[in-house]
Amino acid sequence: MGKDVVGVAGCGAMGLPMAQRLAAAGYEVWGHDVRPANEFDGFASRMVADAAEFSGRCNIVISVVRDAAQTRALLFGDSQGIVKGLQTPEVLVISSTLSPRFIRDLSEELPEGLTLIDAPMSGAPYRARNGTLSFMLGGPDDVLERLTPLFKVMGEDIFRMGPASMGMTAKVLNNYCAATSVVATHRVLGMARALQFDQRALLNVMKVSSGSNWFADRIAQIDWAGEGYSASNTIGIVEKDVQSALDAVSEHPTVAHAPLDDALLTSLRALKALKID
Repeated sequence: MGKDVVGVAGCGAMGLPMAQRLAAAGYEVWGHDVRPANEFDGFASRMVADAAEFSGRCNIVISVVRDAAQTRALLFGDSQGIVKGLQTPEVLVISSTLSPRFIRDLSEELPEGLTLIDAPMSGAPYRARNGTLSFMLGGPDDVLERLTPLFKVMGEDIFRMGPASMGMTAKVLNNYCAATSVVATHRVLGMARALQFDQRALLNVMKVSSGSNWFADRIAQIDWAGEGYSASNTIGIVEKDVQSALDAVSEHPTVAHAPLDDALLTSLRALKALKID
């Protein structure tokens, strides 16, 4: 697959299947995570615990850590700091969902010669395993062209949105809508239960009717569909994504705040575990 060696930092529910897809396609791939290698089963031999060693092996690093704080720890922290050493990657791909403002600020802090690409993905873990993610890309055209074959291994819909931070802008706006579908679907399924109406029958109707939405249509495939809110689980990540969208527009008075924003965040935090009879 050429000379590129790819590192995936943050080998969780999304990062690990992305790394596995790349390895299966013939890329030389290394993983890095704060968890011990023996938690990664068949990929354990590809995990590199030492951040400096990991960074030195890979000329392309894809970051799939949880949030801005973990991103900063990965890049600049004392125990990781993959861009602080003598050997740094040529390309840093941020696939976590973060505020576009964070991406713009980050681009000014990175070492000279390191190209930043924002490439958030959408689709949930089942699509990461299937290689059918959607990617929204921001960055220089020549680097995006070089990376396109890599993204096509992991995804089927690849969107070039413009310069760095534009991919993240598309993602946080998309995820705001996704969050509303999560909240609305939880709500109507609760209503169905109270009305003694078959929840699965309702989902079948919605799928081919005006109630169709991403979450409801794929509820059987989404690994975290039954979760209630916790700051540490996927619903907590959805909350973080909504806050990232609000941060992105915070400097624009005409759209900086709406009553729906508060209601959406409150509703996400109030979600209970979802059981479908």
